[in-house]
Amino acid sequence: MSTQNLQGFLVIILGLGLLLETQFGESMRFELDSGQTKCVSEDIMTNAMSVGKYFIVNPNEGYPLPDSHKLTIKVSSPDGYIYHIGDNADSGNFSFTAAENGGYSACFLAINHQPPVRITIDFVWRTGIAAKEWPMVAKKGQVDTMELELKNLYDTVTYIHEEMFYLRKREQEMQHLNRETNSKMEILSFCSIVVCLLVAGLQIWHLKTFFEGKKIL
Repeated sequence: MSTQNLQGFLVIILGLGLLLETQFGESMRFELDSGQTKCVSEDIMTNAMSVGKYFIVNPNEGYPLPDSHKLTIKVSSPDGYIYHIGDNADSGNFSFTAAENGGYSACFLAINHQPPVRITIDFVWRTGIAAKEWPMVAKKGQVDTMELELKNLYDTVTYIHEEMFYLRKREQEMQHLNRETNSKMEILSFCSIVVCLLVAGLQIWHLKTFFEGKKIL
């Protein structure tokens, strides 16, 4: 592979890495009124790392956070297993490794306060390679910058490879479901035709018996 091709390949990989970092590491900020609930979902693959951090934005900087600014958060798996619960909290974080494929959810509930208040929540949820926080690894282990980039690139390629297999598996499952649905529809259609023919035959037999009894035929 030539130097120019290698540089192009590295640029593509770096672009994909930045894209994935943006997709899975972007911070979000939203508002909740007292008593309201908001859920955020994330599609996570099996054995993928996931980390999250949340906190309530203080409306009055330099002053303590008001007692009314509290929330309850629950992070759960597709089958309902709870990975994290924060009760009457103003901040927190969580981390876990996904045990199954599917949509994981983080639900925020603002405590019911009178008079009602509106709180602002800052939330970051990272999955996959974005959850590994390589800068922290480099700082702790004093890893060389180039080695750090290579590890980051390797993890990016590995994640893309796993994502491709995951999407291919989902496609196969959808194709299998479509085949099963088409097969059931064919059986249902055949049964409907048979029932219609039987009903038509019974009607003809009934009419014939009726007219013969009346000596019309």
